[in-house]
Order: sequence, then structure tokens, then C-alpha cells
Amino acid sequence: MTVARFWRNIPNRYNLIGTHCTTCGEHYFPPRQMCPICRRDGKIEPHKFEGKGEVITYTVIHTAAKGYEMQAPYNLAVIKLDEGPSLTGQVVCGQEEMEIGMRVRSVFRKLGEESEKGMIYYGTKFVPE
Repeated sequence: MTVARFWRNIPNRYNLIGTHCTTCGEHYFPPRQMCPICRRDGKIEPHKFEGKGEVITYTVIHTAAKGYEMQAPYNLAVIKLDEGPSLTGQVVCGQEEMEIGMRVRSVFRKLGEESEKGMIYYGTKFVPE
């Protein structure tokens, strides 16, 4: 990810900001410019999600991508937020604690770094509620 793109994505990455269609009531994450249900009739507004939800499914990553080797093994889950949208996120807890249906909440954590002396990336992870 380029530095410019990284900085443009900060509000969504740090605050779980999506959108809400006031016409039909649907919530979207990541944000959308137009409601796929209402189309042009929909009125879209920014929405900050509470960050609480439920684990729908999960996996344990044992062979991590480059730069994440020191974190392996780690839990990666699909989380359905209380407001409706689903997203993928890391759940910080032991493998033995992970279970489908587990309640989680978002937290602000280190995601990675570009190099030892480079930029450190922060963002949203999840912990058991």
C-alpha cells in the first residue's frame, strides 16, 4: 500500500466508519457512495460503527504472509457487526478461546510495520467482549 493511499484510508481504518442509507436503513462497511438497494433514491450518510459484533466463522493462520511471521499463529474471523455489515478481522485471544457465535468488540492495535525504521501501521482488531 502506498503512503498516500494509507493516509486516505485512516478515518475508516481507525474508527470503523462506514455509511448508512437513511432511506432503507441499511449499513455498509466499507463506505459506499450509493445504496445498492435504493440506488439514486437512497440518501447516504457517514456512520461510525460501535465495533461490537459476533464471530460468524474463523480460521487460525499458521503460515503467515511476509511481515506477519512473528504473529503466527493468529485468529482471523468474519465478524458480523451489530449494525449489520460483516467484515474480516483479527481476533486477539488464544486459539482455545475462539468459537463461532463469540461476542467481540473492536480495539485499536498495531497491524504491522514497513521496516524496522519505517512506518508503523495501526488499525482495528477485535477482542472477546
